[in-house]
Parts: sequence; structure tokens; C-alpha cells
Amino acid sequence: MLDPGFMRSVVLLCEHHPEEGTMGYVLNQPTTLILSDLIQDIPNINFPIFIGGPVGHDAIHFIHRCDDRIPDGMDLGKGVFWGGNFEALKILLEKDQIASHEIKFFLGYSGWDPGQLDREMTENSWMVCTDYNPELVFVHESEPLWKEAVIAMGPKYAHVANFPIDPRMN
Repeated sequence: MLDPGFMRSVVLLCEHHPEEGTMGYVLNQPTTLILSDLIQDIPNINFPIFIGGPVGHDAIHFIHRCDDRIPDGMDLGKGVFWGGNFEALKILLEKDQIASHEIKFFLGYSGWDPGQLDREMTENSWMVCTDYNPELVFVHESEPLWKEAVIAMGPKYAHVANFPIDPRMN
């Protein structure tokens, strides 16, 4: 993907509806922000914030593996949940009952119009992994996450993990 917003990005898709579109989060675009920079009433929470995509930077989104503590999250499979009761989450954060490896916060999201992602996949714009490692979802370092995700796709793609960002530098 040559779009700088998605170059070497790992995207977790959360919803895909042919008539409504697709949405997900870029997992490996960290910011310099921490959660307490965005939510003033929970100070000293230094969980990193990631750019989930180019759409809707006016809202905080989260994925987690705390379904036993954060009610109403949508099960994405493999122990990964999307969203949930934000007030319950705030209480857990205030009481230091969630670790940073259990949750990931995003500003914005990635969205595709109906049929758009399907067209991009037909054009081979994306490498697709349907059997992902849920541990990778919560990795906070961007380059290692991308490399591990590519390698996990198997030998057909593993060599791509060592390509330079600019192929002219090869």
C-alpha cells in the first residue's frame, strides 16, 4: 500500500458488511499521546494512543482482552473484544485494574465504503491474514508488529518482512 496512512500498516477489521462498508483499526501507528492527554478525568493513565485510521479523529476507540471486566464488548474472536462499557473501563483504569498489554486505544478508525475494500483486495492492495495471532494485536512497537504479522502469514510472505521501505534502497 503506497498510501502513507496505510504503508506497512497492520489493520484489524472489526466489521465487514457488503452493503454498509467495512471498519477497523490500524494497530501499528503510535502517537506521542497518552490516554490522560485525551481524558482529563482519569489523570496519570499513560497508556499509549494509536491512530486507528484516517476517519473520525474526534472519538477514542478501544480493543481489549478484558471481557470478564469490561461488559458489552463485541467479540472479534480469539479473545479480542471491541469496545464496551466506557464507564466501567474508566473505573478499572482509576483502580489500576487493567494492564497496557490488555488494551489498545485509538483515535479514529479505518473505514471503507461498500465494496471498496473488496475492490482493493481484488487489486492485491492488501495482504490478508484470516488466522491471526491475538498476541500481535496488543504489541505496541510499530515496526516489529508489522514484521511479525507478515512473517506469521507463512513462507509465501515472510521474505517481504525484510524488504526496505523504499525498494530502491535494496
